[in-house]
Amino acid sequence: MIDLREPIYQWGQRVCASVDLVNDGSHPGAELEAVLARAGTEGEIVNVGHHVDANIPVYLVEFAGGVVVGCLEDELRQV
Repeated sequence: MIDLREPIYQWGQRVCASVDLVNDGSHPGAELEAVLARAGTEGEIVNVGHHVDANIPVYLVEFAGGVVVGCLEDELRQV
């Protein structure tokens, strides 16, 4: 059994993008490599999941304008 690494951010927490977040193909309505949220854009964590193979938390963040992006911890910072 793997001990899942605890997330540093929690559901409902305000965060902002620490880097430009671009479409990696997971947003079919946007062009590939289109910027979904610019660095500094604030958002709210709406779900926290876990990538089991890599043992890392994955965050769904709703940014201004209603775009929801899956993010890793190094792509976010606390507001």
